[in-house]
Amino acid sequence: MSALADCGTPFHVLIPARLASSRLRNKPLADICGQPMIVRVAERVRLSRAVSCVVATDDLQILAACREAGVDALLTRADHPSGSDRLAEACTLLGLPDDAIVVNVQGDEPLMDPALIEAVAAELQRRPDCVMSTAAHAIAHAAEFANPNVVKVVLDRRSTAQYFSRAPIPWWRDGMAEAWSSGLVDLPEQPAPLRHVGIYGYRVGFLKQFPGLEPAPTERCESLEQLRVLWHGERIAVHVCDQAPGPGVDTQADLERVREIFAALA
Repeated sequence: MSALADCGTPFHVLIPARLASSRLRNKPLADICGQPMIVRVAERVRLSRAVSCVVATDDLQILAACREAGVDALLTRADHPSGSDRLAEACTLLGLPDDAIVVNVQGDEPLMDPALIEAVAAELQRRPDCVMSTAAHAIAHAAEFANPNVVKVVLDRRSTAQYFSRAPIPWWRDGMAEAWSSGLVDLPEQPAPLRHVGIYGYRVGFLKQFPGLEPAPTERCESLEQLRVLWHGERIAVHVCDQAPGPGVDTQADLERVREIFAALA
């Protein structure tokens, strides 16, 4: 059953997309079985119960590709420092009210689970004390726990984020110290470590304010934008899903893997 079947939460999805990429040239326009990746992402979003799905981009090529495929898209400024800033402008251009819920789906997630999109929106709807929502899943392998490219999150008893980090958290003092000092890696038993999934729900009013908030020292240190929210005393609700979403695309190897998955599904 859909996460929204009971609460009927109306929500919008925005997909930020820029052409520049440090690791994969022209990534949003990369072909995946006959369609640009950005179009494939929008197709996944359309399988959810989103009221609308709009690509927010700073590039005319992406805009044209979306419109040719019948995907709603709008042009934003080219000087935004982050996707959140781009989405804030998009909310203003679309005239979305401050109490609306927007889910940010990254433009390099062509296998994003529509049910997860709905669950992130529903999580924010049921948590009026939070300005944002996101997702996480249990880490199964010690190598992921030790990997600084895998962002971890620790929750409180209400599934509110306490902290996000590239470091292995929570640190299991008694069970891990000896193993790590000897070059081995182990996972804490309780609580189970959680991997953060980069999908976000926002209340539009907060999203519009976010670009004006002072960046947090922890945000600069960890290079994690969501830490700015916690540093300013706001709360992020976290939906814990049973498994990781489909793989995203950062490199050429990722792209080839996703192409193979789409080809198998055709």
